[in-house]
Amino acid sequence: MNWIAKPARLSTTDAGFEAQFKARLHVSEEANALIERQVQDIVAQVRLRGDAAVLEYTARWDHVQAVSMKNLELTQAELKLAFDSLPGKQRAALSAAAVRVRSYHEAQKKAAGESWSYRDEDGTLLGQKVTPIDRAGIYVPGGKAAYPSSVLMNAIPAHVAGVHEIIMVSPTPRGERNPLVLAAAYVAGVTRVFAIGGAQAVAALAYGTQTVPAVDKITGPGRDYVAEGKRQVFGKVGIDMIAGPSEILVLADGTTPPDWVAMDLFSQAEHDELAQSILLCPDAGYIGKVQAEIDRLLPEMPRAEIIAKSLNGRGALIQTRSMEEACEISNRIAPEHLEIASSDPHKWEPLLKHAGAIFLGAFTSESLGDYCAGPNHVLPTSSTARFSSPLGVYDFQKRSSVIEVSEAGAQKLGAIAAELAYGEGLQAHARAAEMRLKR
Repeated sequence: MNWIAKPARLSTTDAGFEAQFKARLHVSEEANALIERQVQDIVAQVRLRGDAAVLEYTARWDHVQAVSMKNLELTQAELKLAFDSLPGKQRAALSAAAVRVRSYHEAQKKAAGESWSYRDEDGTLLGQKVTPIDRAGIYVPGGKAAYPSSVLMNAIPAHVAGVHEIIMVSPTPRGERNPLVLAAAYVAGVTRVFAIGGAQAVAALAYGTQTVPAVDKITGPGRDYVAEGKRQVFGKVGIDMIAGPSEILVLADGTTPPDWVAMDLFSQAEHDELAQSILLCPDAGYIGKVQAEIDRLLPEMPRAEIIAKSLNGRGALIQTRSMEEACEISNRIAPEHLEIASSDPHKWEPLLKHAGAIFLGAFTSESLGDYCAGPNHVLPTSSTARFSSPLGVYDFQKRSSVIEVSEAGAQKLGAIAAELAYGEGLQAHARAAEMRLKR
């Protein structure tokens, strides 16, 4: 079937632009009540029955029968075998990507992940102690929809942060194990791997079972049941984010080959029918050329149906008055992926405040960031880049304040604390401070 993709053609000069623009961005925030109830039951059963419930749900949803959870745990030898059995080029690409991802996160750790302290004039020590969480859980989609890059992006920053144990869960529908995912777990230094998925795997990581150890934080992508599971166990454990459909926004000044831009729009549209691909450009003629390339290239794409539905339902080609206005609109959208397809990207980058990741210049395709550039590809979606950040080393660390008050410092600080405590009506707080004062 020949699919047709016609993203909405909008212009900021049109009288109805604001309404059309907001309608294009809107995604229903209403929770799926059925999924919520089902996940509540799954989480409750895993908490109550542990391994038995996980085995039951794995048989029901993944069609994998196992006598015990031991049959669903992969050994380090199996991971190494998966790595060794990869074709040479694939093995080399995986290793090269891992090196780049690790190098970036090592630099990130040095920049913001170290402890520090200082002493003030009274000899009081004040500082911050940065320590890793003890155990992290990473969720990786499995089966045919397998993402070895997600293994690298979740496990490597945890490893760099100093996490002692990294527990990976990944479903294997009908027993189908993806060797590239297992090889990535080996390369990234994952401690234990369980062939389980869905909300039951999330619950097992959060509460622990007879076999699966409880973790401190769960990260990684997943669809409705996984996302809802993470939402429901948040508070018992930390999570990275509740991710929505993938997004790309391209700011173009008309100097990048239009077929490159069309394919970049495809690169997110092929993920999901709800994925969003938007082009902002002041040049109407160039927008027409991009649409022509969409028409030409779409029939070549194996996932043409998904791309067409995504672009028709949520895509947009928007003509702006200027590149400055395009930057303003980009900040309103706060996209997951933001490409500056310009001959001078550094001219526009200072105007951009909100984005999960910013890709500078025509040669910096979003796909390079997804796989091997180095920065993390787990990014905030649904405009949450206004207040949140990519997954990083800091997500697997926590900070403790360090305070050591000297005798001289206690005289100064004690009087201040006591005065404020009496003002709040907390006499024990005040007395505790006053007891350190010299009589």
